[in-house]
Amino acid sequence: MSTFPCPKGHASGEPDFCDTCGTRIEGAAPAAVLVQAPAAAVSAPPKEKCPNCGYPRSGPFRFCEDCGFDHNTGKVPQIDTPAPVVAPTSPAAPAVTGPWTATVVPDQEYFALNDIEGVTFPAGTLPQTVTLVPPQVRIGRKSSSKGTDPEIDLAAEPSDPGVSHSHALLTLSIDGAWLVSDVGSSNGTWINDEDQPLGAGQSRSLKDGDQVHVGAWTTITLHAP
Repeated sequence: MSTFPCPKGHASGEPDFCDTCGTRIEGAAPAAVLVQAPAAAVSAPPKEKCPNCGYPRSGPFRFCEDCGFDHNTGKVPQIDTPAPVVAPTSPAAPAVTGPWTATVVPDQEYFALNDIEGVTFPAGTLPQTVTLVPPQVRIGRKSSSKGTDPEIDLAAEPSDPGVSHSHALLTLSIDGAWLVSDVGSSNGTWINDEDQPLGAGQSRSLKDGDQVHVGAWTTITLHAP
């Protein structure tokens, strides 16, 4: 059996450390030090992007906020060029064509249902008529700091305190109907006299005369051409 000389005079049967006193034996290779590799950084999964324009998709919303791409149908709403109006050759009235519009007004009945303490209804305010320009019309409150500039701006006087900066979205679908979607508002988007608001990301098809209620007192009524 081989032995190894210990610096303290012992004959060790082990080549690295004396098996009598534990002293390190000259020439023995240092013990290997295991270095644990750093754990791989866990990165958040990338956001889904709109396949039409590449804009990041925020949540489960059906329509792209940038180009109007419909994630359900895989198409972008197309706007048909209206046919020219031909002067009638008979006493019959010509067909009426034109864009959809919306009437925006402080609604006393809707305000009374909310019963918000400390908020005063803006009596005497005149209705405003807004032309709905396809493919999308945003409803909210303009804010330079948040970068919001909606087409239906409810931050203007009388400023509705219950409307979120990005509250709801009107989108013209490929079949020509306007849809309303709640985009994560704080106080909900209500349709006509329904008991429950739209959930975040939910959409609803609208027809002539339908009403969209938002905020503390605002009612938006759609009008077909």
